Amino acid sequence: MIVLTRLNGTQLWINPLLIEAVESHPDTVVTLSNGHKYIVREDPAAIAASVTAFLRRVGLVGGVSAPEGEKL
Repeated sequence: MIVLTRLNGTQLWINPLLIEAVESHPDTVVTLSNGHKYIVREDPAAIAASVTAFLRRVGLVGGVSAPEGEKL
């Protein structure tokens, strides 16, 4: 689960595997695969970073490796 913040300041825990879309209209709207929509304070880049960190924690995404001879 990842933690997001609603506009009123309360925390919202969601399963990142259910995220279908993240839009910025200027508020960020997270749409889940079940059709529920949540307006949150985090920007799309922060949500993407949280999802990536979650996927790494559960072993669904490995570390990023650079091509031979290149640095990241």
